[in-house]
Amino acid sequence: MFIYCDIAVLILVLTFCTEAHAGKIIGGREAAPHSRPYMALLSCYDDNGNEAFCGGILVSEDFVITAAHCKAKSYKVCLGLHTYSENSSCLPVEQEFPHNEYNDENYTNDIMLLKLSTKATFDKNVRPIVLANKGDNKFPEKCVVSGWGATSEDNKDMSLELMEANVTLTHDVFCTENAYWSIGEKGPAEGDSGGPLVCEDGKAFGVISAKRPDLKLTKYTKIPYYRDWIDEIMKHN
Repeated sequence: MFIYCDIAVLILVLTFCTEAHAGKIIGGREAAPHSRPYMALLSCYDDNGNEAFCGGILVSEDFVITAAHCKAKSYKVCLGLHTYSENSSCLPVEQEFPHNEYNDENYTNDIMLLKLSTKATFDKNVRPIVLANKGDNKFPEKCVVSGWGATSEDNKDMSLELMEANVTLTHDVFCTENAYWSIGEKGPAEGDSGGPLVCEDGKAFGVISAKRPDLKLTKYTKIPYYRDWIDEIMKHN
């Protein structure tokens, strides 16, 4: 068993260069308006002011979780949205905390915390989600992903409305203790990385990370594995 897992991890490292950042909600449906008040939409800007989008997860009045590969020069974090527009009210980011062992070649430790410059105001449309912790040892199977990414491979434009899709996790296809995987064409792809994987009990179990299109696999950074890291940063900042 241990030999099999070691080989599987090696295959993962050697072949992961063919993956794409994850994010479009493909094969999904429009979410009920404001049914996911923890959702954040991130506008990410590079040195030249070019804009790209990622998803995010509101976890407190001043912290959002996203993927480390969404790291940018600057950000705007939009909360309380259902329909996106350029006039949406968004908050700036004071400080970023990408995992210090993030690997941009194989997307291990693909998780980052963003501290908002202004604390979020909670209401019926803006509320944090509970994170799965280290004591949540059960393997979640039926989960939901959500985001504003494109809705098909043919249409690269982002969706104006929040979309969601059901995904089913598969058991340790690569024997990785710090990630979950789902299989199939339905779910996230390029565009909404950093969005949440929410499972049966309504907790956030994962962060949308990356996709292996050739194997129809999607990877999610496993939140319970990183709870000590998350809690330490939020406590001291």
